[in-house]
Amino acid sequence: METRELRYFVAVAEELHFGRAAQRLAMAQPPLSRAIQQLERRLGVVLLHRTARAVSLTEAGSVLLREARAALAAVEAAERRTRRAAAERPGVVLATKAGAARELLSKLLDAYAAEPGAVAVEVVLCGPGEQEGLLRDGRADVALLQRPFDTTAGLDTEELHAEQQVVVLPAGHPLADRPHVSMAEVTSLPDLPLPRWPRRDGGCSDGPGPQVRDHTQLFQLIALGRACAVVPESLRAHLRDDHATVPVVDAPTVTTVIAWPPHSRSKAVADLVRAATRL
Repeated sequence: METRELRYFVAVAEELHFGRAAQRLAMAQPPLSRAIQQLERRLGVVLLHRTARAVSLTEAGSVLLREARAALAAVEAAERRTRRAAAERPGVVLATKAGAARELLSKLLDAYAAEPGAVAVEVVLCGPGEQEGLLRDGRADVALLQRPFDTTAGLDTEELHAEQQVVVLPAGHPLADRPHVSMAEVTSLPDLPLPRWPRRDGGCSDGPGPQVRDHTQLFQLIALGRACAVVPESLRAHLRDDHATVPVVDAPTVTTVIAWPPHSRSKAVADLVRAATRL
């Protein structure tokens, strides 16, 4: 299969309308229809159910849509990494969530800068969950990820730091004087719902809590008594006097890892990873 064919199919599968897909691809509809038919003949499967009123995906079409998206993303990532490798001044792009592992990141950058042959490191600060996408699509060479919030499947990783989680409450809340709480107690607070973070598809997670985009917004809402949040204990450094924290005994441990694509052969990435694992 050619990348051109995959792009054609993804457009039709996402639009479920040949006319809109053709418009999106800036081409005429007849050659688009012929290309999809040729793809089906070559694969020996039916990818789309077509009627006079609607277009829908078959089971095989659903599989190809998922695989085609991954394949096209891999091609685009290869293009980005190739262009960056040819840059006049070599460097490494490191993606990390804004506010996460701040002390660790500072120590890592200092340790790597002291290495012989160290290159410039561009740090990209991301919103929640964004750094994983930048690493996978080639916009970043290496990333600091946090399990279980980030998915590391298909990436090479080294564990750097593990920490417990705490619930952040408004100062003076009745639970603030407790030595610890459980997740059940946190989720049952009627006046302080957990926040709703953006999903990878651009939507927002379900729940009664307020929608948030970053920790600055979240912590302000907590101080106003509109929400609570369970976060890694290292985020205590960002809190003010109008917040209180209590350990959550049964919250999952948060593990910070440094991650990179398994096929990477970059010496700079290898040196950066080694510097991180020595800290």
